[in-house]
Order: sequence, then C-alpha cells, then structure tokens
Amino acid sequence: MNFVVLTILFILSGFSMKYSDDYFDVGHNNKLAIIFGIVCAVASALATIWDAGSAYIFIAILIGNLLALKVDGKHHIATLIVYVLICIICGIPELSIAVLIIAMISALLDEIGHEKIGSITNNKYVNLFFEYRCVMKVVILLLALFGAFGFEVFLLFLLFELSYELAGIVYARLN
Repeated sequence: MNFVVLTILFILSGFSMKYSDDYFDVGHNNKLAIIFGIVCAVASALATIWDAGSAYIFIAILIGNLLALKVDGKHHIATLIVYVLICIICGIPELSIAVLIIAMISALLDEIGHEKIGSITNNKYVNLFFEYRCVMKVVILLLALFGAFGFEVFLLFLLFELSYELAGIVYARLN
C-alpha cells in the first residue's frame, strides 16, 4: 500500500477517534460521535486490510480497548461493527499471532495505566508515560526494530497518536 495513502488513513483515524470520543464524553452529541466513529472505523479498517503492520496496530487497539472495557458507548459500538464488517468482508493480511498478542497486551496496558496510574503513584514521569499511552509506542518501536514490520509502521503510529492529540486540542478550542 502506498505510504501516502496509509499516512492519510492513520491521521484520519486518529483525529476522528478523538473527535468521536470528545463528542460523546464532553459534547454529549451521540450523532456526531457516531459519525466520527464510523469515519475512524473506515479509515482504520482500510489501513488494516491493506497493510499487515497497520493491522497489528488497529487490531491491537481494538482488542485492548475491548479487554479494558473501554467500549462504553453507542459511538464505540457503531465503530466496532463497521470496522469488523469491513475486515470480515475484505479480509485481513496474514499476521503473526505472537506479534499481535504483544501489540494487544501493550494496548491493554496503556488503557489500564491511563485510567489507574494516577491513583497508584504520584510520580510525574510515570503518570506522564501513561497519560500519553507510551507503552504501545515503545512496543511498536521495538517490534519495528526487531523486524516484525517496517519502521514506517512506527512512524505511521506516531502520526496516528499526534493526530489524536491534535484533535483534542482542536475540539477544546472550537467547542
């Protein structure tokens, strides 16, 4: 898959994921939360079906969030259904179960740490590490360095994360 197209999909996915969450959690607008969730699902699913490295990231995020019980709104259910349907209909690349499990555990640790670490420690560095969900970033970097997928997948993941954070800033300023 063309790196430019994957870049657009990762940025769109990260931005729309955060907008979906903010419209649900902050704006209490289910309709816009669902619309942005579906945009996220389509962008993520297209990256998943076209690129194995992308599939590791998006499937790991999905399973990690499911296991952390973070699928907690209509927008998440709509996103989940659209993502899974696209992946079932179009198929996903062949993946290493070991790599997928490692990525999934890192996503799960990020979600649990993000929610719980503040009540466990006052260490500002540990809290910052989990506030910005850095476990998966480190793991994806290590997986890329060890050849599980190309380094460009790590760069795409950073773009996803940056667009997610940028969306939070944009949402706060516009709403």
